[in-house]
Amino acid sequence: MRSLEQLTEEILSLPSELRALLADKLVESLEFSADSAIQAVWVTEAQRRRDQVRNGSVQRISGEEALAEVRGLIES
Repeated sequence: MRSLEQLTEEILSLPSELRALLADKLVESLEFSADSAIQAVWVTEAQRRRDQVRNGSVQRISGEEALAEVRGLIES
């Protein structure tokens, strides 16, 4: 059996597309016990936000910019 370190090294050498698929499968395997109604609301919200980005009705900003804005609000 491979050690966690060996497995991690092997996984990190995979192309990014495969690592993303593996990450998705790992998250799914955690089996969060979320209420299905709450989960449905979050899926709807995520799709709404995705659509806003795609149709250009909102402007995307980088994570760094978003964090800077939040820090500015906290420090005010």
